[in-house]
Amino acid sequence: MAPMMGKGEVAAWFALLAAALLLATRRYPQPRVRTGVAALVALVWTVPLFLASSDLQVPLWLVSAALMSASAILLPSTPRQSYALAATLGAVHAASFWETGEGALGGIVLLYAAATIVGAALNARTHRHARHAAAMMREKEQVVSLLLREFEEGDADWLWQVDTAHRVRSPSPRFAFALAREEPRSIEDQPLIALLAGGAGASLHPSLQDLSERLLRCEPFSGLPVQVTVNDRQRWWELSGSPRSDAQGEFAGFHGVASDITAERESSDKIAYLARYDTLTGLPNRSMLTEDLARALLDAQQQGTRCAFLMIDLDRFKAVNDTLGHQVGDQLLARVSERLREQLGEGELCCRMGGDEFAVIIPDVRDAAQIDQSAQRLIERLSQPYAIYPHMLFVGASVGSALGPQDGSTVETLMRNADLALYRAKDAGGNVHYTYEPALHAQAEERRQLEAALRNALGAGEFEVYYQPVVDATTETVVSLEALLRWNSAEHGPISPAKFVPVAEDTRLVIPIGEWVLRRACLEAVRWPDPIRIAVNVSGEQLLDPDFPAMVVSALASSGLAPQRLEIEVTESIFVRDASLARSALEQVIALGCTVALDDFGTGYSSLGYLRELRFSTIKIDRTFVQGAAQGNPECLAIIRAVVAMAESLEMSTTAEGVETQTELDVVRGLGCRKIQGFHFGRPMPASAAGLLFDDLRVEAR
Repeated sequence: MAPMMGKGEVAAWFALLAAALLLATRRYPQPRVRTGVAALVALVWTVPLFLASSDLQVPLWLVSAALMSASAILLPSTPRQSYALAATLGAVHAASFWETGEGALGGIVLLYAAATIVGAALNARTHRHARHAAAMMREKEQVVSLLLREFEEGDADWLWQVDTAHRVRSPSPRFAFALAREEPRSIEDQPLIALLAGGAGASLHPSLQDLSERLLRCEPFSGLPVQVTVNDRQRWWELSGSPRSDAQGEFAGFHGVASDITAERESSDKIAYLARYDTLTGLPNRSMLTEDLARALLDAQQQGTRCAFLMIDLDRFKAVNDTLGHQVGDQLLARVSERLREQLGEGELCCRMGGDEFAVIIPDVRDAAQIDQSAQRLIERLSQPYAIYPHMLFVGASVGSALGPQDGSTVETLMRNADLALYRAKDAGGNVHYTYEPALHAQAEERRQLEAALRNALGAGEFEVYYQPVVDATTETVVSLEALLRWNSAEHGPISPAKFVPVAEDTRLVIPIGEWVLRRACLEAVRWPDPIRIAVNVSGEQLLDPDFPAMVVSALASSGLAPQRLEIEVTESIFVRDASLARSALEQVIALGCTVALDDFGTGYSSLGYLRELRFSTIKIDRTFVQGAAQGNPECLAIIRAVVAMAESLEMSTTAEGVETQTELDVVRGLGCRKIQGFHFGRPMPASAAGLLFDDLRVEAR
């Protein structure tokens, strides 16, 4: 044997041994490499046998035997490394003993090495069985835990399991039943994704693609909704799963639980639909419109284009709803929505804002002419008659539009500006289209200020009643006066009734204001000669107020005016809103002894039914017909003749309004009108001036 190792050799050996041990600490995926590294470590460990004296053979062997035993005991999970270490150390030490003539010791070494290898194998098998049992226990615990959790949530129905290739393994009868299969073995070894998709060639729903990706990534999942196809019907399942391992700890597939959530999904889908769509028309509702308009605005801003927002309001729809009922009104709205869909271009969207308001979004607009063409097309189509048995209905449409982002860079701004344009279209009489203009803001602000001033006007004493005479067509004597409201605002100066009366009606301020006018007019009229009547205009808001008859009684009682000297003037529009309530109120007024005049006849709905059902005392012919007749218009002449003849047959009087010239007076007098009203006989005047009329004019009883 070699002499004792020197210091340099010992240092070199330690370095070599350290390098070999460092290699052994690394993880190698291939078993052969791990075995080779173990053999290398053993060879390095035996180097001193060839460099040191023979006296060290036994001590070195004892240390090697300890290493062999420790390896067999402590490394049961890697038995091949224990085999390599024991075989290498045993062979080298046996050869060393045989070389020095210690053959018996060499044989003992080989027997010990063999025993160590056998022991390592037995230890490894025991360890493997223990690991497998532990893995099975963990798997069962996971399944039980998963089942318990899922069943506690009330969702789980069956178990499923797949291998590493995602093929179904050991399917449960409940799983097969859920897939409409009679036997579980019919789905054994079938690809899970293909089974859920309804066939190998079926296209994958995004939820199935998500499931497939999770399986490929070997990541656990819980409560994953998946759309499956069973017997060509779409259903929704909820799957939970986790990876499982084999005895060696290697990935062996997935297992989990599943449940059918089709009913819950359909219910949630229905709730989501109701939250975004109008149930009557099937159109998107205001909530969805906001999202679509925000998307259109964002696209327009990013791409440097423009989008348009059109607000549509049906004209005369309230009359249909009030006279024919909500059921007919709902049918009409459904027909309107169908026509709107027909008129939509590519990429355009429409929705129901609420009530009889609709909206259209045009994502890409070339110019303003395109918006106007679209609006006119909508107005024309929506204005065509609607056959809703047994009625033929006629409504129009008003449209207001705004262009984004120039008229508004946010949804709220764009909608507000389109609404201002729509309000202008309605003010213009309807059935027209107006685009947004910055000046509309000033008009809206003016209206807001007017409304604020109007609320304080009555208390501030800013109102005054003026009176315009109505004369007998033959004698030209005053037979009555019409009370007309005037407003001299401390803040805005004199304001036209045409400007503030619509605001008063919209805000219902017309009710207290109208009551004040009625009381004031009665107090003034009681000072006039007995035959002279006072005519007071009553708006629809006043007439439909439940307290209106009591209001008339109070005004007559407090003033002392005889009921037959009070004439209430109404327009045809009040009967469209609520004909039965309006008729009831007027019948109570007539029962008191007052008379009722129908104003502006011929300019509204002109239904003869109103004349048959109520005992009007007077029909007032609008000034537009008077002017037309004076100019020789044959239609106006024919209308006045017809109205006069009808009034005569119904024992009613006729009053021609707006007579301003001698020519107009001669024409309406020749046509048979009994009374005349207009600037030709006097402009509206304050109460003091009205009282002087009876000093200058001869008063005759009617």
